[in-house]
Amino acid sequence: MSKRAFKKYVKSLQKEDLEEQIMDLYERFDDVRVYYNFVFNPNEEKLVKEAKFKISKEYFPVSNRKPKKRRSVAQKLIKHFLKLEMEPHYLAEVMFYNIEIAQAYSKDKENITEAFQKSMFKSYEQAVNFVIDKGISNEFLSRIHKIGEETEAQNWDNSYKFNRLMDRFL
Repeated sequence: MSKRAFKKYVKSLQKEDLEEQIMDLYERFDDVRVYYNFVFNPNEEKLVKEAKFKISKEYFPVSNRKPKKRRSVAQKLIKHFLKLEMEPHYLAEVMFYNIEIAQAYSKDKENITEAFQKSMFKSYEQAVNFVIDKGISNEFLSRIHKIGEETEAQNWDNSYKFNRLMDRFL
């Protein structure tokens, strides 16, 4: 169904029918429930705190298990927050935290893979472009620099890419 046809259909419904359909959607689909819960009670600080905990568990597990280091965990959270249209400062906080925690993990490791470094650069590029697009880059300038400098300090093979992006940013 096209958007135009859907709009026509919605306009043709009685108020009670429309309310009934929205309640049905809310009860049936988790995405709808999550969306409305966020819209009416965003509590972004709580969501950021929970996201940071999930991301940190990937590198520093609470139990004695081996770290999984999955970038996908953070990416799913970021994608979800983008879909919810979370306030940009909170979302940028999660984006940069993801990279910083990964760097904290890799700091003591000697054989960090090229794939790990490449995926962290993708996250860095996404975060930098996001704060530029949202016009909040000045507030994250020090973190952008610190991440770039940390790649050099840890001798990452692609540290030049981080610095190139950082220089382009300035």
